[in-house]
Amino acid sequence: MSLNQNLQEKYPHLELSVLKLSEVKKDNESFRIDSEPFKKSNLYFNKNILYEKLSNIATINPSKNEISNLSQDTIVTFLSMQNLGNGFINYRESGQIVEFKNGYTYFMENDILIAKITPCMEHGKCAIATGLTNGIGFGSTEFNVFRIQDSRFLTAFVFCYLDRDSIRKTAADNMIGTSGRQRVPTAFYEKLIIPILPMSFQQEIEKMVKDSYKALEESKALYKKAEETLYLELGLDPLDPLKSIETKNQKNLNISIRSLKESFLKTGRLDSEYYQEKYEENNEIIKSINYGILNEFVSIKKSIEPGSEFYKDVGIPFVRVSNLSENGLSESDIFLDEKDFCLQYLKSLYPKKDTILFSKDGSVGIAYCVKEDKEIITSGAILHLHIKDKKKILPEYLTLFLNSVFVKLQAERDCGGSIISHWRVDDIKNILIAVLDFKIQEKISKYIEESFSLRKKSKELLDNAKIKVEQEIENLRN
Repeated sequence: MSLNQNLQEKYPHLELSVLKLSEVKKDNESFRIDSEPFKKSNLYFNKNILYEKLSNIATINPSKNEISNLSQDTIVTFLSMQNLGNGFINYRESGQIVEFKNGYTYFMENDILIAKITPCMEHGKCAIATGLTNGIGFGSTEFNVFRIQDSRFLTAFVFCYLDRDSIRKTAADNMIGTSGRQRVPTAFYEKLIIPILPMSFQQEIEKMVKDSYKALEESKALYKKAEETLYLELGLDPLDPLKSIETKNQKNLNISIRSLKESFLKTGRLDSEYYQEKYEENNEIIKSINYGILNEFVSIKKSIEPGSEFYKDVGIPFVRVSNLSENGLSESDIFLDEKDFCLQYLKSLYPKKDTILFSKDGSVGIAYCVKEDKEIITSGAILHLHIKDKKKILPEYLTLFLNSVFVKLQAERDCGGSIISHWRVDDIKNILIAVLDFKIQEKISKYIEESFSLRKKSKELLDNAKIKVEQEIENLRN
């Protein structure tokens, strides 16, 4: 009987792996000797399947020499780690190439992007590069780039294999660096083995991924229609609503003259930034039709900020501003233990269907309308807005307006804080809200509901593709 077996029988409640020093040193550039990288789950692979190292089937972090002959006025896509959405790029910013710097990562259409830095547990987060301007993208060094070159593998299949929870957990066990700035070394992915599965199966996965992407793009198009409807109703160019506001009645000099009664005694502010013309113009556009202040339409409820000493690895999900976007809530890696609080009190903080979650600290002014009752606790930086009368204003319409340029400008004017932006609740209560005709609200709400329905379908297709990969590997194991 081996030493491993002897120890496992003696200590059945522990996970044990006994390795030779030569085995520990192998492919271990950081020479980690702690237990995490050597968990049995990390060392196991199915002997019934043929594998190939990722470094043998893909170009990893390709050289920018491939595009060095491009003109510097070429328009390309720029990304950060936050742009990696649920399998696809969720936001794109385009601009000119200024110069080819070593501090940037270069990628092309259909490359796989994987985050390697740890903030908000983003390590291992994957996306396929799609919709790039001129097919070219640049980003920071926060993620690795993988370009599949082996005809035995389809990019969509490799992506689904890499984006599974089991791979992300293994990546977490292999992180290096100091606390708060840990990263998954590129070497971890270079030696990662990818199963060689039948092409017919890979094509099934590819179709699911493509259908997911199609549903996501249709979702974005419908959401854009909702935004266009709002801006057109208020007389703005939907392609650049902010510029429309800034150029209305534009003066040669950005001068605003106010009496003491009209300024400090009314607002408590004496800084010139508060009285910029664009803010006045924004207010006038909203007031040009039926309008009111936010406090007239919603009741505002605050959540709690328990402090990091109450954070747990399991329990009730604790959602922070970093988990909040206008498209929904990402999974939290922090939890609260109901034993530390009054359970009945915690339950009273769960957001119900049609509750609008609205951020007041950090990334201020992000609004999301909850589609169904949620058993989560949000941080104190996220307010809960409850519609008083849905016959006056619809939750989906109000959420869209809160995410619009009209409210972004009000936030920009009001917010304080030298390091972290903070929007006072009293100022939030007085946000100006344009109330469009109810039929227009219904039209906008329908676009948004259909958009979120398609977004949900997209996520389900992608999740099912990953589950199918997991099941296929499991089936071949038996």
